[in-house]
Amino acid sequence: MIAVWSFLNTAVALLLVYIVVYEAYLEPEDPPPFPWGVALIVILVVYFGLAATAGIGLLMRKEWGRISAIIHAALSLLNIPIGTVIGALILVYMFRPQTKEYFKAATE
Repeated sequence: MIAVWSFLNTAVALLLVYIVVYEAYLEPEDPPPFPWGVALIVILVVYFGLAATAGIGLLMRKEWGRISAIIHAALSLLNIPIGTVIGALILVYMFRPQTKEYFKAATE
């Protein structure tokens, strides 16, 4: 389920990149200042990469996937209210000893 959350966020980030690029630069009625638009696109692309890395790593049962999922969950806390709840639940789950052992056993 955590990998599904990561891939859902990946799709949303990709959609937001498309919207920002299309609305701000391809069909500009009132484009944002150049640095702000580029900064938003860079932030969304980095978030896209983090969410995709977390999802793939979790599906492959890799320790780096667990760490990426922790970082992704921490960033999800900023998405009030749903992201906060889901991010908190993911953080609690990822720091459980059984979960740590599950990912360490898979990488050995």
